[in-house]
Amino acid sequence: MKKIIFGIITLLVISCYEKSTTEFSLDGTTNGIINGTVLYLDNISAKKLIDSVVVENNSFSFRTKLPKSPIQVILRTKDFSHYRFLWLENNPMTFDASQMNFRNAIVTGSSEENLSQTLSKEIDSLPGDEHLKKYIEFVNKHPNSIHSALVLSTYSKNWGKVKTKELFGQFSAENKNSEYGKRIAKYIELNKNPKIGEKYVDFEMEDTNGEVRKLSDFNGKLVLLEFWASWCGPCRQENPNLVKTYEKYNPKGFEVFAVSLDDSKEGWKKAIIKDGLAWTHVSDLKGADNSASLIYGVYGIPDNYLIDQNGKIIERNLRGEKLNEKLNELLN
Repeated sequence: MKKIIFGIITLLVISCYEKSTTEFSLDGTTNGIINGTVLYLDNISAKKLIDSVVVENNSFSFRTKLPKSPIQVILRTKDFSHYRFLWLENNPMTFDASQMNFRNAIVTGSSEENLSQTLSKEIDSLPGDEHLKKYIEFVNKHPNSIHSALVLSTYSKNWGKVKTKELFGQFSAENKNSEYGKRIAKYIELNKNPKIGEKYVDFEMEDTNGEVRKLSDFNGKLVLLEFWASWCGPCRQENPNLVKTYEKYNPKGFEVFAVSLDDSKEGWKKAIIKDGLAWTHVSDLKGADNSASLIYGVYGIPDNYLIDQNGKIIERNLRGEKLNEKLNELLN
């Protein structure tokens, strides 16, 4: 009898262990993809390849150990002619694009993917100005979802510190400690969001040579605090105008302190040289998580703050002729 009971307990333990170590798999069907085409599975946040498979007879199968679960990835061909963003979890999953476009494939096996797709469908049915409201509603309704953490980390600057802090406070400990939660916490910690009429907020950051530069190095000067990046098309288009403005007004006491939201030093430096940007440049190479952009609440670039000789912010987002008119007024 004791042996029978022990055997039952052993089976229960094994059964529980098997359930707790469920492994990820993704079996997929496609249509119109040529045999031999390679599909790549990329970790979006880490910008790293997780795995790849070859499509045969419009079928593919991943048997991969995920670096974490849930994890947001992009499933794609080499040229991105077919791609699909999705959440993976340590579960058996399916991907069915046999009767539809690859991007609209039906994915099963992930609760986070289900939430994400439900949100996307709701947003697609709404006018553009209603999207942010729906995102807030989603985060408020699903505080334990990792997709909520991703959404809040993406839109925290748009919604501001007060709303972000309120939503973040509802998160589970696991969500707060996720990579997205840490980004949100960093924003809440750093954000000052100075307004026109207030004194600028000082910060320090390394220039292209690795030397630490401070915004306060330019005290007593009329300074344009410029936020940009080498990958930002509108920023690059505006650079020739700013070069002309700088050449005209720099001898009169005008300076530019440019903060790049790049994450590639090489791309950043190449853009500075190519565009002939002769002013001071700094970056922490953290992309959208740049600490100065968090301090100032910059959620779109190009953006800038014009700071007078007394350290007061007097205008925001001035460029082209409007910037020239203001500088002419202040320096002549």
